[in-house]
Amino acid sequence: MSTPASITVADIRKTFLDFFASKGHTVVASSSLVPGNDPTLMFTNSGMVQFKDVFLGTDKRPYVRAASVQACLRAGGKHNDLENVGYTARHHTFFEMLGNWSFGDYFKRESLKWAWELLTEVYKLPADRLLATVYEEDDEAYDIWTKEIGLPPERVIRIGDNKGGRYKSDNFWMMADTGPCGPCSEIFYDHGDHIEGGPPGSPGEDGDRFIEIWNNVFMQFNMAEDGSVTPLPAPCVDTGMGLERLAAILQHVHSNYEIDIFDALIKAAARETGEQDLGHKSLRVIADHIRATSFLVSDGVIPGNEGRGYVQRRIIRRAIRHGYLLGQTKPFFHKLVPDLVALMGAAYPAMAAQQERIAEVLKAEEERFFETLAMGMEILNAALEGGVQVLPGDVAFKLHDTYGFPLDLSADVCRERGLSVDEAGFTAAMEAQKAKGRAAGKFKMDRALEYTGAGNQFVGYEKLEATAKIVALYADGSSVAALKVGQTGTVVLDTTPFYAESGGQVGDEGLITSGSARFAVGDTQKVKADVFGHQGTLEAGTLNVGDTVTASVNTALRAATQRNHSVTHLMHKALHTVLGGHVQQKGSLVNAERTRFDFTHNAPVTDAQIVQIEALVNAEILANAPTKAELMDIESAQKTGAMMLFGEKYGEIVRVLSIGSTQELCGGTHVQRTGDIGLFKVVGEGGVAAGVRRIEAVTGEGALAYLQDLERTVTQAAGSFKVQPAELQARVTLALENIKALEKEVAQLKGKLASSQGDELVNSALDIKGIKLLAAKLEGADTKTLRETMDKLKDKLKTAVIVLAAVDGDKVQIAVGVTKDSVDKVQAGALANFVASQLGGKGGGKPDMAMAGGTEPAKLPAALASVQAWVAERV
Repeated sequence: MSTPASITVADIRKTFLDFFASKGHTVVASSSLVPGNDPTLMFTNSGMVQFKDVFLGTDKRPYVRAASVQACLRAGGKHNDLENVGYTARHHTFFEMLGNWSFGDYFKRESLKWAWELLTEVYKLPADRLLATVYEEDDEAYDIWTKEIGLPPERVIRIGDNKGGRYKSDNFWMMADTGPCGPCSEIFYDHGDHIEGGPPGSPGEDGDRFIEIWNNVFMQFNMAEDGSVTPLPAPCVDTGMGLERLAAILQHVHSNYEIDIFDALIKAAARETGEQDLGHKSLRVIADHIRATSFLVSDGVIPGNEGRGYVQRRIIRRAIRHGYLLGQTKPFFHKLVPDLVALMGAAYPAMAAQQERIAEVLKAEEERFFETLAMGMEILNAALEGGVQVLPGDVAFKLHDTYGFPLDLSADVCRERGLSVDEAGFTAAMEAQKAKGRAAGKFKMDRALEYTGAGNQFVGYEKLEATAKIVALYADGSSVAALKVGQTGTVVLDTTPFYAESGGQVGDEGLITSGSARFAVGDTQKVKADVFGHQGTLEAGTLNVGDTVTASVNTALRAATQRNHSVTHLMHKALHTVLGGHVQQKGSLVNAERTRFDFTHNAPVTDAQIVQIEALVNAEILANAPTKAELMDIESAQKTGAMMLFGEKYGEIVRVLSIGSTQELCGGTHVQRTGDIGLFKVVGEGGVAAGVRRIEAVTGEGALAYLQDLERTVTQAAGSFKVQPAELQARVTLALENIKALEKEVAQLKGKLASSQGDELVNSALDIKGIKLLAAKLEGADTKTLRETMDKLKDKLKTAVIVLAAVDGDKVQIAVGVTKDSVDKVQAGALANFVASQLGGKGGGKPDMAMAGGTEPAKLPAALASVQAWVAERV
């Protein structure tokens, strides 16, 4: 591996920001990898994501020039580079994007000249190695490059519409099918004629000789639905340059994996895996993935089975699998976190501050996956035997569903062997499973409503009823002039007291009335950031656009929801106090029935801790302190120490809520005094993902109803035992002791029965090439009895493969044992799965002992009979 030059990634990062700060740019911190309130993106995949609302005109910043180094991730959804990571010189899951922006300030001339100045005068890149592309019709950019900057015309390449339509070009950028768009100018670096590949626009453009390093996007048009464009009143600039690509050039190496930061991480991965070849692709994968997974944990993404959590799990497990390929069979990946923090912690202090927690989350996921990795690999290897060219989709899905093998892991293994995966079959199996579990949900807008009017005025903080005018109506997702009785739809008002779902608080319910018309609002959702859609059904009359109406919120539901929302803030602080400062919100749901709060914590909350939390919150309620909300700029809010919640996107003006002894940024509705909450009671606590707990609580009338139900249950239970409630615990303890004694007696009897059956079975064992084979059903046995009988039979048969089964109703329990001198020929886990698969079940375990289950007892005789042929093929 080449030795990187003296300039480091940290130097490059700082130099970029210092340069643009000297040009009047405000340096803006990298935003979270989880885009705030942007359902169109799974992860932040470019530097402009945090400025998207500025470009769309729905947000305004106190500056018109900005520069940042943005942490980005492309490993899920539309932008997914995961499968290429480790196999190419420049693909990554996590990368850093250097960018500068102009919001209606400077335009093409400054953008291109500054880019050239930074590259050639500051970073000292040789000018004769650089070339540029422009949109074919962008004469302005072409002239700036050739006449003002002095780039020779043969090194400025015009790229036209090369993607099958008008403005469909590599050098014409569009945010979406409609809206802001414009030409772009890309800057390329020529690695030299000893590298294969041609310039952009040529047949060989996909080679590695000419590498794009910087793209300057000029947003100067607005695209209409018919494809026509009109000039924007305030043209903007959006640029992006890959830090890793630039570092490879400045450090005189060809591959991104040879730059200093990867050089260090690859050596750390080699240290933890024992791999001596620093050029091994698996080390590249591990080095890339430790950055992605650590930053994701820092930004609140915990490994899970859906959404962002599933992508996180895929990346972690892919890294573990590559460690496994290098012979590492114990958790190792989390040990790279300190190395990463040493390299990037100064630039990303929020990540560095969570070093211990990141390592804990990764270690927990490693331990979980290593338990099943060997079994999954065994099944995968078996499925690929005998000249198979394509891994069947149902097998790939079983590996995913049962063993936590993401599809890309199976694809990785297949690729290494020159094979492929039946992805269509996998998808079909996945959809079949989803169809079984799909259930109808609450009515929501199934697609975005096309609304172009002004935002509405929200008056719901001050009052629960208001006179308003209907500015838009929708039915079946389409704009309509009127709603008629019986129709379900969405009403948009110019003024509304209804709170739209946000920040975990559900949308208000209530009524919209006008004369004889009565529209029952079942939910309120945001059509846009400042436009609320009232969803429901017209129960009487007709509503027309332009009608004046009375909008009335359901006061009882709002009051109950406010109590639960206000107590969530008090509970959040109590969790910090009792559990520690590491507690971070991971989601919430506040409605009239209860509050549900998800937070980071690596252990169950104990009963004693819950008592402490309840005491702290109820003390705040009894203090009856007034609630205060203030609007202030984001910088002032940060100075107050107000807590900013995970996953929320804050504008320049924010609402700071003071309730009890807490201060948080919150736009929700709240009680006037803490005493209005009434009573706080925790009703549930449990885990929802690795390192994430969920606590549920009730307040006010809900808390009273909960306690009354609890008292009723206790009284009824005491009546059943014919004792007073105060004596119930002693009586229950006595009953449990009696039950335990009876269960012990039953177990002894079952053991004797099974043991006698086992003695009889010894003589029925078959001999297959020196290995005793026994496959039999034990009457009346449970799991414990199967295991005990298995151990006795192993002792008696010495060299053996044993399958024992027991039936209880419609359930089948299978135990498979293989003596240690036979595990090199027969694996207990694989045999257990073979038998269980015939019974509608699955299972697994160690090579010498495995358990399985099934739901089709009628097929048990045939399944046991099939064992002989299966074993005979392997011994």
